[in-house]
Amino acid sequence: MGVCHCTMCRRWSGGTFMAVQCTDVETSGGDALSVYDSSEWGERVFCRHCGSNIMWRSKDGSHVAVSAQAFDAPDMFSFASEIFYDQKPSNYAFANDTQKMTAAEVFALYADDQGSDNG
Repeated sequence: MGVCHCTMCRRWSGGTFMAVQCTDVETSGGDALSVYDSSEWGERVFCRHCGSNIMWRSKDGSHVAVSAQAFDAPDMFSFASEIFYDQKPSNYAFANDTQKMTAAEVFALYADDQGSDNG
């Protein structure tokens, strides 16, 4: 499990967005899901009935981060990473030993993954 500290995730989740990177995500009840176009590269999926945050996904389909709280047993995931660490407010900190990445490091990683340099 990883945590995102970016401004948009903090506002969207009311704290940090705790998520699990997933592949081949399939959902049921598609009429209950709604999508918010949050940036030129990403979108946020939420339940239109209760408002729960379900996932963040890249528009090109290369990355899906499903909310850890969407799983029946979120404690099955170990807490491994924090991204956009340079945007984390100073009023909280996690005790876990995690890999920490700044916004620049995250964008560089995804640019490398996609073979481009524009994030």
